[in-house]
Amino acid sequence: MLLWVFQSLLAVAFLVVGGMKIVRNRAELAQVFGWVEQFSDPYVKIIGLLDSLVGLGLILPSATDIAPILVPWAALGGVALAVGGSVVHLRRSETSLAALNLLYIALLITVAWGRFGPYQF
Repeated sequence: MLLWVFQSLLAVAFLVVGGMKIVRNRAELAQVFGWVEQFSDPYVKIIGLLDSLVGLGLILPSATDIAPILVPWAALGGVALAVGGSVVHLRRSETSLAALNLLYIALLITVAWGRFGPYQF
């Protein structure tokens, strides 16, 4: 049950942030995400797409019972994105944002461990 809670919270977070990166223009995003100015528009949109795919991958495969093995793989993809985000935040001296990414990483690793291991679907 706890894994479902983690998956749901993480899915919402990744879908909201990913959707913002896809839909909003560069000026709007720069007000929320300062790092956007250091990356090209296509790169930011790709990150948004990947965030959204992680969010969907954390819920849809298990909810529809179609390829539920994709859930832990989505969690690992989220870990990769969060690690990359942490690096960017640390380079910008945004330690509180990097710490938030560490929380995401811990939750994503927990989901991956649980869904690959003892709590598979």
